[in-house]
Amino acid sequence: MADALDTVFAALADPTRRAILSMLLEDDMAVTDVAEPFDMSLAAISKHLGILTRAGLITQEQRGRVKWCRLDPGALRAASVWMQGFGQFEPVHLDAFERFLAEQLGPAAQERPAPPE
Repeated sequence: MADALDTVFAALADPTRRAILSMLLEDDMAVTDVAEPFDMSLAAISKHLGILTRAGLITQEQRGRVKWCRLDPGALRAASVWMQGFGQFEPVHLDAFERFLAEQLGPAAQERPAPPE
């Protein structure tokens, strides 16, 4: 369990990866759409996505020619349960987590284009 938590917290330590998680709170996204708002190469974004995938925070699947990313909150739940063991933390609810990310990321999180309907 400690190794899994280490991996989750290491993944959450990076602001780019937290921003990606915030984006995926809304809906599944193609890797190219995830990369769009960042000033880095697609290869760099792919490395971030690999870290998030290994941490269990997202899943990636191939749909036709496009690779899609989806938030998988299971690893966040495990981290939340661990933190609750200290008795000082409230349970992490995804709605509250989304609000926290929006506050931390500010306008950048709100400027993301709406997913196609």
